[in-house]
Amino acid sequence: MSSPHENGFSAGGEAASAPHIAIWLTEPSAPAVEMGHLAGYDTVVLDIEHGFFDLRELDAIIPFIRAKGMRVIAKVLGPERGPIQQALDFGADAVAIPHITSAAHAAEICGFAKFPPLGDRSFAGGRTSNYRGFTDEWVSAQDNTTQCYPMIEDGSAFDEIDAILALPVVDGIFIGPSDLSLRRDRGAYAATDADLADIRHLARAANAVGKPWVLPAWTEPEQKLALAEGAHTIVAVMQFGAMLNGFTATRENLRQMQSELVSTR
Repeated sequence: MSSPHENGFSAGGEAASAPHIAIWLTEPSAPAVEMGHLAGYDTVVLDIEHGFFDLRELDAIIPFIRAKGMRVIAKVLGPERGPIQQALDFGADAVAIPHITSAAHAAEICGFAKFPPLGDRSFAGGRTSNYRGFTDEWVSAQDNTTQCYPMIEDGSAFDEIDAILALPVVDGIFIGPSDLSLRRDRGAYAATDADLADIRHLARAANAVGKPWVLPAWTEPEQKLALAEGAHTIVAVMQFGAMLNGFTATRENLRQMQSELVSTR
């Protein structure tokens, strides 16, 4: 069984005071994991859906991240059995499943992350079972400690959030602000008041039933909302965004120094 801190909620259903803070990887970089660990991040989101991961790389990077004492949330390739089971078989702590459209869809697809009778996950005698067989106790532990987060990024899923959260195969939600803005006819996501209102609505729905919620929060308004509303996990920085910001800041500093040097001549 996972502890209340691991789930992000106390026994009374109140959000834990200190959220997990995550980095977002688009490619399987061990140095990025090590730098995130050195900087104090405790969780890694792997963007398998849009990133540069193959199965062999996942088989290597997931145990590497966990060996650093960090959690792994695998944003899988799509709402299908194979990608979900593979990520869990490789040892991911949680799967985030994109393109969930309704409570009925979530019931089917999230079931692939839980063993019968709760769901329909298939057993593989690999890493998670220490390359041995399994017991009823192991099945129960897997169902309780591996988390399944449908992504809420579709208007119809937004409308059915209470029914989705009520499902026993749903452990929490992963909010997808960019796609949600597009699919709720607001165009490109810009963290507007309407965007933030949607996020707040989802957060409070999850909090009301004592289930964790995860938010990619690249900007200060999003991060303040995540902290104020009690996010379980705040994904605070993207791998490529951090690189670009570092490159840009250094180049701008040099431009400023050049400008100051010219002005003194």
